[in-house]
Amino acid sequence: MQLKNDLLLRAAKGETVERTPVWLMRQAGRILPEYRAVRAKLSGFKELVETPELAAEVTIQPVDLLDVDAAIIFSDILVVPEAMGCTYEMIEKRGPIFPKTIRSAEDLKTLRVADPHEHLHYVLDAIKVTKRALNGRVPLIGFAGAPWTILAYMVEGSGSKTFSHARAMLYTNPELAHQLLRMITDTTIAYLRAQVEAGANLIQIFDSWAGILSPAQYRAFALPYIAEICDALPEVPVTVFAKGAFFALEDLGKLNCQTIGLDWNTGIDFARQQVGPNKTLQGNLDPCLLYSSFDNIKKETIEMLKQFGPQRHIANLGHGVYPDTDPEKVKCFIETVKEYGGKV
Repeated sequence: MQLKNDLLLRAAKGETVERTPVWLMRQAGRILPEYRAVRAKLSGFKELVETPELAAEVTIQPVDLLDVDAAIIFSDILVVPEAMGCTYEMIEKRGPIFPKTIRSAEDLKTLRVADPHEHLHYVLDAIKVTKRALNGRVPLIGFAGAPWTILAYMVEGSGSKTFSHARAMLYTNPELAHQLLRMITDTTIAYLRAQVEAGANLIQIFDSWAGILSPAQYRAFALPYIAEICDALPEVPVTVFAKGAFFALEDLGKLNCQTIGLDWNTGIDFARQQVGPNKTLQGNLDPCLLYSSFDNIKKETIEMLKQFGPQRHIANLGHGVYPDTDPEKVKCFIETVKEYGGKV
């Protein structure tokens, strides 16, 4: 189906665009009262993720309400460990908890390389339902967590400031870490390929905990697996968002992907210098700016657009939008990009 708005895809591919496309990480979620209304009827987060019609509904909400240039399928990176046999619970105000962790060779035996059509069919069904409902209005982004980030949760058992158990494994049992990364990577490649087959127009790989590794560890335990995933998805543009990994930008620039996502701590000129001219950059407004005044949001957004330039840029935040952000402030950011992206 021909897309009515293909700005995101053209920007990702480095083609000339009339204006900068814009979307937000976590745009489908708690900032919208309409999302909260859907969620209030359910037992919890996982029921929403695992019910294709409802996941599709909340995926499309920001397209209708915020007028963004892309939808991103409503799901979670932790569906991958769940599909592999390492289940999680999403605890309100605490985040994900894994009742059982992977810390030994015996633990590894409890896992499988998941079949996406068997173990993740609800995400694929949600993509199909969403595509039909969008009817070509905007592209649909599929996604998965990067292998290192998934390992971090499976070994740690929850979110953490240090991920000391996961990082310790890289020192004390690197062979086990690589075996687990191998299984995660194989699952993720099959899963993302299935997302593309189901209709995803672009894929984003989230390496949320990239920044807690040393440069040497990142090259050993993260980059090779991300490179494999990028190489396995030639049909669609791929974005790699490695939060905190400013030290790896030069390496990320060599990946077989089209776009590099930037967090708000990364200087735009520095990133372009490190990545080179042949990648699109995505980001990187500080999500906290959206607590500011409308005038300040507009001023800082225009300044960001000036620094990135009118081409090879996808406007976004440097991380997911925070849940207590005023949707009107989000709209101010989006409308400013639409008005000035391509003019400054």
